[in-house]
Amino acid sequence: MTSPESDLAGYEVLACVCGGIAAYKVCEVVSKLVQRGAGVTVAMTKAARKFVTPLTFQAISGRPVLTNLWKTGGAADIQHIDLTTRADLLLVAPATANTIGKIAAGLADEVVTILVISADSPVMLAPAMNDRMWKNAAVQRNMATLRRDGFHIVGPAEGWLACRSVGPGRMVDAAELVEAMVVQLKTRPPKSKH
Repeated sequence: MTSPESDLAGYEVLACVCGGIAAYKVCEVVSKLVQRGAGVTVAMTKAARKFVTPLTFQAISGRPVLTNLWKTGGAADIQHIDLTTRADLLLVAPATANTIGKIAAGLADEVVTILVISADSPVMLAPAMNDRMWKNAAVQRNMATLRRDGFHIVGPAEGWLACRSVGPGRMVDAAELVEAMVVQLKTRPPKSKH
């Protein structure tokens, strides 16, 4: 019997972090996944690095963090296709209005959107933004497109937002997001066991 601490052994997750205050929650998500045995590789947008440093995610995941596709040598050397091939799940969190729009339009202009567009696994989005942004017609159109395209959406939740208002747009808590990821991961065996 697999212990709860290692029930994700063999699974590979790509955690793509975008530029929103909720980026700090992804630190806990990555930590919980690693503690349960998953291998987690983190990629970050330039804006995400304004909120949390790559060093933080490197320490938590035990792996180099992908921040730039144009860097040569080492773990970032045009291995994004290999990373997406090995990944059992790709997470985008916090999924900002900007990144949601790019993904819905099929744009791939930086590391996170390139990973998403080349994904060979289910993709899960955890939206997080101001409540007025979330309710915007363009954002809702983009979300409808992503749902139709088969993306898995978790949240957003209602609650206190960084802009000092209360409403929908808050990224779900780490525990809820991890459990949604576990459910998705366990729908199939890890790719590493094929």
